[in-house]
Amino acid sequence: MADGASSFWGPVTSTHEWCEPNYVYSSYIAEFFNTISIVPSILLALVGLLNSLRQRFEKRFSVLHISNMILAIGSILYHATLQRLQQQGDETPMVWEMLLYIYILYSPDWHYRSTMPTFLFLYGAAFAIAHSQLRFDIGFKVHYVLLCLLCIPRMYKYYILTEEKSAKRLAKLYVVTLSLGSLCWLVDRQFCKDISRWYFNPQGHALWHISMGFNSYFANTFLMYCRAEQKRWDPKVEHFLGFFPYVKIQKPKAQ
Repeated sequence: MADGASSFWGPVTSTHEWCEPNYVYSSYIAEFFNTISIVPSILLALVGLLNSLRQRFEKRFSVLHISNMILAIGSILYHATLQRLQQQGDETPMVWEMLLYIYILYSPDWHYRSTMPTFLFLYGAAFAIAHSQLRFDIGFKVHYVLLCLLCIPRMYKYYILTEEKSAKRLAKLYVVTLSLGSLCWLVDRQFCKDISRWYFNPQGHALWHISMGFNSYFANTFLMYCRAEQKRWDPKVEHFLGFFPYVKIQKPKAQ
């Protein structure tokens, strides 16, 4: 998209721009709506982190919420600057986050405790180095989609094994937000030329950010419920302010 105001960050060096004019509202923020729409993701991840710490969930969930925040911050820097380095600071944490989801989903049935985290850590480090040197484009997208697909069978297994309706609702909200967000992303990407001629830009990529912020929150909350159920912590889905779901657990006194 063509630049509006002057650019503080210099010429665009990222491999992708989105359907929003650059530097319209500030010389410091390239894509204004795509940048500020990520703030809810940070706030939702912070809510999840505080709940995880307060109820002493396993450290994996604290790390998961923190990784959501790191990804969101990287995405803010990318959309604010449209620089290649910041783009990698967005894309690399996306892969790291999916590796963490794979660990959380599959580790309960993995008999060799140190093997999986060691392999995933080395895989993530190798990808970060390779991505910084080779600058994947289409390959990155294919790789990321494959990692996402690896999570789906396990998520579905947890869904069918969960009997609690409120927990199943979390999984359904995860699917709904993922579907709506993906639709917004595709429309914004495929029909940008047409949208640019409209009087009003619906900001599809910004809507994708908001949808995925809630998507991550619902996914994390559902996984926390499933893990608490595995540990027999008597989990219940409660709602803060009547809207935000969170998992409340009751650990045995011995724990």
